[in-house]
Amino acid sequence: MKAILLLSGGLDSTTTAAIARSRGFELYALTVSYGQRHRWELEAARRVAEAMGVVRHEFLDVDLGRFGGSALTCEEMAVPHGRDEAEMGSDIPVTYVPARNTVLLSLALAYAETVGAADIFLGVNHIDYSGYPDCRPAFLEAFEKMANLGTKAGVEGTLKLKIHAPLLTMSKGEIIRRGLELGVDYSLTHTCYDPDAEGRSCGECDACLLRLQGFREAGVADPVEYQK
Repeated sequence: MKAILLLSGGLDSTTTAAIARSRGFELYALTVSYGQRHRWELEAARRVAEAMGVVRHEFLDVDLGRFGGSALTCEEMAVPHGRDEAEMGSDIPVTYVPARNTVLLSLALAYAETVGAADIFLGVNHIDYSGYPDCRPAFLEAFEKMANLGTKAGVEGTLKLKIHAPLLTMSKGEIIRRGLELGVDYSLTHTCYDPDAEGRSCGECDACLLRLQGFREAGVADPVEYQK
């Protein structure tokens, strides 16, 4: 069985890769450079893909940063640091990239139809306080319906396209424990929104704080290097 994997190089997409592989899927990875402020996660995606033994790994450039609107793509917007869970969950953060998951899933859909893969895996999580609207179950259900209505494979019935988000209702601690059970090497991953010039994680952005909390919950040390 073939599956498309949206692979960012982060903790969640890496765990998702391990889960898909454990279910017997051959992985066709897609990594998108969408205009993010740094390229460390792209290098992490290369490492992870090699470790996971993906069949084919495609890199695409789609510069969503040209539109602005996100601290992840605009140097002029500051990445939030030091927020607690209540603050993270209070509204949609400035790190939200407009329509990112819609764009990424659409690219994955084109890839899937081309290689004959009915299954698309992505590492979105609904309960990690990110507040992103394109990580909600309703969005994924709607996209899956659209995928089967708007593709040749779906209309002709040669593929019944399915969106898989196995981490959707898991806590970060649960995600990490599951990954460790599957042999994931988290030292290969990169999560930080605001790394330094050497790629060291800041330890203070939302992504770092959630990651560190997850490792504490899992009772193991985070193997990546932090500035502090």
